[in-house]
Amino acid sequence: MPDRIDLLWQPPGAPSHALPTRAGVGLKPAHFQEILETQPDIGFFEVHAENYMVAGGPFHHYLTRIRERHALSVHGVGLSIGADAPLDRGHLDALATLLDRYQPQSFSEHLAWSTHGDTFLNDLLPIPYTDQTLRRVCDHIDQVQSHLKRRMLLENPATYVEFEGSSMDEAAFLSEVVRRTGCGLLLDVNNVYVCSVNHQRDARAYIRSLPLAQVGQIHLAGFAEQQDGHGDRLLIDSHGSPVAQAVWDLYAFTLELAGAVATLIERDNDVPGWPVLFAEACVADQQLRALPRLTTPGSDGPRMAVTT
Repeated sequence: MPDRIDLLWQPPGAPSHALPTRAGVGLKPAHFQEILETQPDIGFFEVHAENYMVAGGPFHHYLTRIRERHALSVHGVGLSIGADAPLDRGHLDALATLLDRYQPQSFSEHLAWSTHGDTFLNDLLPIPYTDQTLRRVCDHIDQVQSHLKRRMLLENPATYVEFEGSSMDEAAFLSEVVRRTGCGLLLDVNNVYVCSVNHQRDARAYIRSLPLAQVGQIHLAGFAEQQDGHGDRLLIDSHGSPVAQAVWDLYAFTLELAGAVATLIERDNDVPGWPVLFAEACVADQQLRALPRLTTPGSDGPRMAVTT
């Protein structure tokens, strides 16, 4: 299959700016008022698109005010990029309306599927890594980027099973999707660690094999630990606890290879008070700021050094 889009491609009308290379957090209703009152020094906020696909209401009221002062990332959970069916045009239209309204610096979705016919499954389900699936995912990403007139980021999944019929590994699949469509990567470091334990995979080798120059955002989150039927460790991408030390270590390794990348702290369950969440974002911010900076002639300013 021929290349469809140059890696530096941006659709007409796409925002030329990116998220600040700082830490951000997922915006939660429990924190709306405190954020407005304290105006924290934070890189950006992220919202789930599907929570804002209505014309009005309190969520839009607060997001409008917060967006006036802070950079914004929109993260989709319902496009079903990997589904064996056409994309939902109504969902795509609603997403376009939302992005036009808030003009976020970043939009991302998952390498997963969540629909079957007219049924929506409240989960992000894995796909087989085959040539057929690759063509379908690329077709869907082409459609999304053309419709939204912007480059999207594709997130690596957290998985608990793998398909015997896969003909390539996950990193190779993601790399080929990026090459063919020109989309970027949302590198979820927690997902990498979860999968490395669940599938006995080398997390650092996985990260090394990705097109790290195309990573536009990093996610960090907490996981829950269980045991599978054989008594082995089984990690669940729960987003319900602080980032584990093993994930922080893998994050530091990722930054050594990729340089500074906008980083989100995800917390969707057992959400703590704002000071606790903000403090965790500050830990990521400290790691980003500690990276050595180099000045590139003719550039707009300093950039982060990349170590290989």
